[in-house]
Amino acid sequence: MLENFNLLGKTALITGAAGLLGVEHAAALIECGANVVLTDLHDVDLSKAKKKLLLEYANASIIFHEMDVSNINSIISVKEKLDAEGKFIDILINNAAIDPKVASDGNVIETSRLENFSRDDWDLQISVGLTGAFQTAKIFGSDMAKRKARGVILNIASDLSVFSPDQRLYYRNNLNDDLQPVKPVTYSVIKSGLVGLTRYLATYWIKEGIRSNALSPGGVFNGQSEEFVQKLSNLIPLGRMANKNEYRSAIQFLCSDASSYMNGQNIVMDGGRSVW
Repeated sequence: MLENFNLLGKTALITGAAGLLGVEHAAALIECGANVVLTDLHDVDLSKAKKKLLLEYANASIIFHEMDVSNINSIISVKEKLDAEGKFIDILINNAAIDPKVASDGNVIETSRLENFSRDDWDLQISVGLTGAFQTAKIFGSDMAKRKARGVILNIASDLSVFSPDQRLYYRNNLNDDLQPVKPVTYSVIKSGLVGLTRYLATYWIKEGIRSNALSPGGVFNGQSEEFVQKLSNLIPLGRMANKNEYRSAIQFLCSDASSYMNGQNIVMDGGRSVW
């Protein structure tokens, strides 16, 4: 292990840790020696994620706690439990999000479309993806600052933080325009907002040594339809979607002293899509 990537003795908390990339973020940090705290909504999913990680890293230090990032009291409760166990967070990865899947059966009003998008869906998705990141940074970042932990806050944004969704990717033949599914407005707002939050945090606790950056992944292959994969791949200079483990090295870099002079940046890893 290169010394600047060494995270031995560090404890990292990951939100949305039971999801596709949440598990990968945990694996990345475990590879560098970090202790990891997995958090998500349901213990069952967290238990499965832990078992999956232990198959690859049998000696890893992994614990999990059920946590709802949209509920400040839930976050405080987890922090209090960790404090009681003598575990203090040095690295926070804000990964939790509601990623609405684009789908339409052609027989109902397409609620992903802006004209039909409900305030309830807006509030729910913002509360998890953006407010949740603010709240976890508030609770755990404040503690890092008090301890002068030289901590790291990493917000997981998206390539859609730097450009608009190409709604042609979701176009379905034989559907009227008003029934076509789209990537909803909340996704762009949340991911762009996370970059703004990153920049704010990057200067807020800098005297206490707390750095903040964002990672913006591109599309990750996860069994999507062949048609969708081909459409998206045609927009990417590398000619393909990302594999889920291709962000591990970026996580290791951004969460360690290897990036000690990087602060307030949005690292876009999208196979070149944003520059074409």
